[in-house]
Amino acid sequence: MRHLKQGRKLGRTTAHRKALLRNLATALMEHERIITTEAKAKELRRVADRLVTLGKRGDLHARRQALRVIRSNAVVRKLFDEVAPRFSERHGGYTRILRLGYRPGDAAAMAVIELVDHEREGS
Repeated sequence: MRHLKQGRKLGRTTAHRKALLRNLATALMEHERIITTEAKAKELRRVADRLVTLGKRGDLHARRQALRVIRSNAVVRKLFDEVAPRFSERHGGYTRILRLGYRPGDAAAMAVIELVDHEREGS
């Protein structure tokens, strides 16, 4: 029974899963919109929302905590200087997951995860 067990394992060891989520979070903050599998997107949402909340706090300790996850000074700078101020009036829910259908190779459910205020190219 998985009562009170949070998070998906994604078929990886703990270290591999943490590295995967760090890389996905870095890419999301850098590009503000990425395509991945639906399960990874749902797990990434937890990490990304926490990072934006740290960016909104804006102090040195929050910056150091974000650097523990992101590991790129340029992306952390973008998070704190550009991304977080755009969400100053919003209390949570900084990301959006849109389903794309199934990947042809293995029929994995694909999704787009993006920051809520990210402008779309087509509209």
